[in-house]
Amino acid sequence: MRVLRQPDRAQAEQAGRGRGDGQLRDPEGQGQLPDTVTTDALLATVEGAGYHARLPEPRREVPERPDGADAELDALRQRLVVSAVLTLPVVLLAMVPALQFTYWQWASLTLAAPVVVWGAWPFHRAAWTNLRHGTSTMDTLVSMGVLAAFGWSLVALFGGTAGTPGMTHPFELTVQRTDGLDNIYLEAATGVTTFLLAGRWFELRSKRRAGAALAALLEMGAKEVTLLEDGGERLAPADELAVGALFVVRPGEKIATDGVVERGTSAVDASMLTGEPVPVEVGPGDAVAGATVNAGGRLVVRATRVGGDTQLAQMARLVEDAQHGKADVQRLADRISGFFVPMVIVLALATLGFWLAVGAGASAAFTAAVSVLIIACPCALGLATPTALMVGTGRGAQLGILIRGPEVLESTRRIDTVVLDKTGTVTTGRMSLVDVVAAGGESVEDVRRLAASLEAGSEHPIARAVVEGAGVDGDLPEAEDFVNVEGLGVRGVVDGHAVLVGRPRLLEEWSQHLPPELASAVEVARAAGRTPVAVGWDGRARGVLVVSDTVKPTSAEAVRRLRGLGLEPVLLTGDNERAARAVAAEVGIEEVVADVLPADKVDVVKRLQDRGRVVAMVGDGVNDAAALAQADLGLAMGTGTDVAIEASDLTLVRGDLRVAADAVRLARRTLTTIKGNLFWAFAYNVAALPLAAAGLLNPMLAGAAMALSSVFVVSNSLRLRRFR
Repeated sequence: MRVLRQPDRAQAEQAGRGRGDGQLRDPEGQGQLPDTVTTDALLATVEGAGYHARLPEPRREVPERPDGADAELDALRQRLVVSAVLTLPVVLLAMVPALQFTYWQWASLTLAAPVVVWGAWPFHRAAWTNLRHGTSTMDTLVSMGVLAAFGWSLVALFGGTAGTPGMTHPFELTVQRTDGLDNIYLEAATGVTTFLLAGRWFELRSKRRAGAALAALLEMGAKEVTLLEDGGERLAPADELAVGALFVVRPGEKIATDGVVERGTSAVDASMLTGEPVPVEVGPGDAVAGATVNAGGRLVVRATRVGGDTQLAQMARLVEDAQHGKADVQRLADRISGFFVPMVIVLALATLGFWLAVGAGASAAFTAAVSVLIIACPCALGLATPTALMVGTGRGAQLGILIRGPEVLESTRRIDTVVLDKTGTVTTGRMSLVDVVAAGGESVEDVRRLAASLEAGSEHPIARAVVEGAGVDGDLPEAEDFVNVEGLGVRGVVDGHAVLVGRPRLLEEWSQHLPPELASAVEVARAAGRTPVAVGWDGRARGVLVVSDTVKPTSAEAVRRLRGLGLEPVLLTGDNERAARAVAAEVGIEEVVADVLPADKVDVVKRLQDRGRVVAMVGDGVNDAAALAQADLGLAMGTGTDVAIEASDLTLVRGDLRVAADAVRLARRTLTTIKGNLFWAFAYNVAALPLAAAGLLNPMLAGAAMALSSVFVVSNSLRLRRFR
């Protein structure tokens, strides 16, 4: 059972005290609870204590609502829209005397009542729960301020002179003591409600999007499978697979589940699991993972793990655990309200008692006390976070940076380490032809042209790199008698030449041994973490092609910028140590962690966090999703997979790593702006409280002060538009 709100520690300790015999106690003190308690009884007890509770839901294999609809989010949006539509005329009527017609105050009451009662209901409900348990949060202050402003407005309208036809709020910024019965504060009650509802809606929307990572992961699996039964083939839903079943995977198909190859050889594209672009050659006895793609020949696979036991399901659990394990960052305003709310309540009561004691009269005393509650109501606080976030995220979108929510900004302030995934983040993630070495007496152009002509018949990523590197796709001669030699390369006839292209071992099997200069080129390529491809024809080895996942031209500059922000870069990859070291040296990274699986990436982030580091993770693949969720700050390259993007906190729309440094700078600047807004909003409240306690605030002065504080907050936030 999951309890959504927990009582404070003092209450928990109070409830837990007893004789220390480990037995449950009846909360009424009547004796011991029965040994067996039903879940219904537990739920009823929790609900009776003022909290909400629900039983844990079983893990779903598919999203419950694939259309993306969300009843809670839709309800909150409806509450926000209705409140905003009703609030706008109330604020305009209160702040612009020219618009105040004969019965404007009663029209304002009609418009404000639904906002105060229905629109602010989430705040009232939370305040009531807090009151029952002796605690206070920002919701308590909001509810008190809104109800105080609305309640006093009712008193003034029905019991004072504020309801008199033709009453106006003149634009007078004078400090004078009044009995308050000619003043209404409806614009304060509705404005605060609407602004804070907007903040709630943005926050809930960002949280809901985070759960889409799990749905995206589960959607990557195969939906159908070709089962091999009694010598025949049968197409069936993937759910029918059982451990030990044989199934067929044709070229281009997804492997339905984890298993072991029984028959056939092929190249399997496992980049969604490992992040590495080079397909893995598999044959009988080799393990394959579900959701990876068969890029070569026909395979017969025996299922070894199905359902929740597969690597894909395990990755989904890693993402889910990492997301749930990340501590929620409380809003700064909530932390400050922990002492601000009790202070305001004490001050209001003290004000009431003082004016009653000095004989000022009940009306003046209550006016001053209510003014304290109204002036403390956080109008500017309601704008402080949403406006800065809106401007910051808008500017970020112009620069190709998408920010999830305000809690993301808090993380950027503290990070000191940035973990960079290699493939697709620091490098392009695609194989490219980077060098051609010809044997003595041979032409580099001939080596490139004949190899590309033969490789044009293959769909292997290395073959595509060779063809694209030749740069003469339309002029290549057609290969004849093309044969794919599984796991080694290809052979065929081009322009009358018998050509071999593939691993050096393929040429050796045909007695075409590499001369010293080509053997040296192979070793140099391997030492640099690159892939050498030998080329021979007519009985002799003629050259070596070198293909590699190339470093993005902007990555080195990006690493320098990240260091300039005080971040220590770490290169993390599932690739081999030599390739990782070569890339790290090229871009200026010293710390390298190589040969890691998706689960290991999460462990690497955890180890760094255990050493006291605050970690940002930049990645682009499915295999990075769990690590992105585990990191204190996750940044996904927008050119990567949807799963990585949904699991991240910041999305970099372009594939340029330099944007990561810009994202951190923008997030930090936005956080600084929010903190400045909060400071001045609280400073306004604190400065105005003595005037309110002295009974010297008239509605126009209070309204002008609120308006000016709000204008300052908005203006301060708009400075983010100049971010470069």
